[in-house]
Parts: sequence; structure tokens; C-alpha cells
Amino acid sequence: MNRSIFFISQLLLLCFCSLSLAVAAQVETNGADSKEKAEAVIKKAVQNLGGEKYSQVKSQVGRGKFSIIKGGAVVSFQTFVDVIVFPDKERTDFKGGGSRTVQANSGNVGWVYDGGQELIKAQNESQVANFKLGIRTSLDNLLRGSWKNEAELAYVGKRPATLGKRNDVVKLTYKDGFTVEFEFAADDGLPQKAIYKHTTGDGEEIKEEDRYAQFIDIGGVKTPFIVDRYSNGTPSSRINYESVDFNKQIPDSIFVKPSNPKDAKKDLKF
Repeated sequence: MNRSIFFISQLLLLCFCSLSLAVAAQVETNGADSKEKAEAVIKKAVQNLGGEKYSQVKSQVGRGKFSIIKGGAVVSFQTFVDVIVFPDKERTDFKGGGSRTVQANSGNVGWVYDGGQELIKAQNESQVANFKLGIRTSLDNLLRGSWKNEAELAYVGKRPATLGKRNDVVKLTYKDGFTVEFEFAADDGLPQKAIYKHTTGDGEEIKEEDRYAQFIDIGGVKTPFIVDRYSNGTPSSRINYESVDFNKQIPDSIFVKPSNPKDAKKDLKF
């Protein structure tokens, strides 16, 4: 009798293990399907933004206006020149109110120039962290695959959009737990939004949402000329490009901290 009980218990254990393995395999398959769906959404977006031409963009120079919005109205704006060398170099020169501000980053270091005080300072840890957050949440970082080896990609599903349309949603989950979602129009595959949360220096958690609009074809590469930022559901800023150029030769020297304010405020010419 004891032998029979032992045999039956072993048989039940074997069946349970087989069932567990089957369930685990199903979960793994679902995870693989999720990644494949997300990759398909990205592939469609890249194709509609220019395909190989989009993928081969190494640098970008944008000019336009940056507006601060409060209470539904523009309270201030500045002109800007924004120079990016992918994946992690960027310099933005702002002009407005009779003064100039420069912010430049290259990897783990950066500097700022305050034209009002004629001062050049190295960026602190918080400023560098904000720059890296901008990379993590950028559309180009997602579509050009710079996140690989740093985050996991997954398909979230479809989400209601405007006028009865739906968006495909993909998500990046970084190793430290930070997540960012990107929405793409289900019909033409064009990017619509990037959504993420971050905590301010005061400990306040804010939901940020970047909305992309007015895609314009520049030499076979489509790019949004309007990027609206919503903070906790309220409009907070707008980037309005007036021109964008791709793959210009960018000297590394523009990202290096200048030795004096005079060099910092020289106009960028490309």
C-alpha cells in the first residue's frame, strides 16, 4: 500500500511539474510575442519616417522657438539652436530677453553658460541626470535602438486616441525600474506621444507627456516640427522648429567647456 501511495504521489508530482513547465513556456512565449509586436510597431514607424535614411541620421541641427506655457497662455519664449550628435551629445543655445543661455552635454559631463551673469559652470549631478532622462525618453533613442542592453522592450496594447482612433503602445523598462511609454498611430504608424513619470528635487512626482505633431519631410526623413509638453495633464511648454538639418559635420569642440564667456556666446554656424 505504501508503495502504491508513493507511486501515485510521484506520478502527481510529475504531472504538476509538467504542467508548471508548460505554463512557464506559455509565459515566455507571451513575453516573446510582446517583444515581437513592439518591434513590429517600431519597424513600421521607422519605415514611415524615412526607413534607412532615418536610421542613418548621425546628427541634427534644429532652429526655432521654445515657449513656456502657464494657464493656457504663452508667458515667455526664446529662440534656440539645438545641435545633437547621436546618441549622447547635445548643445542648445537660447536667446531671449536680451540675454543668452547655453547648455551643453557630452556623455557624463556638461556645462552651462549664464549670459545674464557672464558665468560658465560645470553641470551638477542633477543637471546631468536630467539630460540623461531626456535621452531615455526621446523618440530617437527608442527608434534608433540606443536603449538596447539598457532596457527591456514590450508591447502594451492599443489605447484610445482622438476621433475614435487607437494608438499602439510600446514600453521601455530600464534596469533601474524607470519606464517610458510611446504611442504610435495604429493606421500610419507615426509617433504620437511619449509618457513617463519623474520626481522633482522637491520630491513631487510629475507625469510628463510629449506630444508630436506637424511631421515635415526633410530630404526623405520625416520629423515633428512641434513638440508639446504636458505636465500632469496641463500644457507647460512647446518646441516649434522652424528648420531642421540632418547629418551636418559637427565639431566636437562645441561640446567642450569654453575657457571664457566670450567663446561661450559665439554664434554657432553650420
